[in-house]
Amino acid sequence: MALQRLDKLLSATGHWSRKEIKDMVRQGRITADGRPVLRPEEKWDPQLAEIRVDGQAVDCAPFVYLMLHKPAGLLSATEDRDQKTVLDLLPEHLQRRGLFPVGRLDKDTEGLLLLTDDGELAHRLLSPRKHVDKVYYAKVDGIVDRDDAAALAEGMTLGDGLRCLPAGLEPLGDGSECLVTLREGKYHQVKRMMAARGKPVIYLKRLSMGPICLDERLKKGEWRMLNSQELQNLKGQ
Repeated sequence: MALQRLDKLLSATGHWSRKEIKDMVRQGRITADGRPVLRPEEKWDPQLAEIRVDGQAVDCAPFVYLMLHKPAGLLSATEDRDQKTVLDLLPEHLQRRGLFPVGRLDKDTEGLLLLTDDGELAHRLLSPRKHVDKVYYAKVDGIVDRDDAAALAEGMTLGDGLRCLPAGLEPLGDGSECLVTLREGKYHQVKRMMAARGKPVIYLKRLSMGPICLDERLKKGEWRMLNSQELQNLKGQ
């Protein structure tokens, strides 16, 4: 990777401003590969250099990738003047990084939401040509049956003329619960398809997106960084 200015690397983490970094350099609080940094404009490789502030290692990776267990009641957006968004669940330094949701979940929908500042990867995952599978658990008012599964598998045309790609539907338990697998992500799609079948959704939760499954150890509103295997799998999509 190309060398980058130290003050740019550290400010991109969201922890410090460039002015704060300049002051810390002057105070001798920053080291790179074991030696004190003398100038904030020194250039280092963010993936190879060991950069420390006050003796603590700093992760200067160019991008952040995390999974969030989205609770109901929050918007899948970066900001909103009137309502809270999923970014309000993150610490301040991550809010300052410019993270954004990879796709959206409705305000009242729960479950897996990926957040990153890697625009290229997000574009790839959301591209219609990629058809990345997204699996949802749904509870409906009614009982799903083989006719419903056949209708989704064929590809539904909704009342407004929207043509949906073929989708999967797997009944669970007594049939009032099911798994729905989409290969696209149109507005309110699961709810609109099930409503068209006369079985409106009363609860919806996303379980997976491509190779990434929601870590059920995460409580609603909690998040964690993707591990190296998850990230490798995601980038292989």
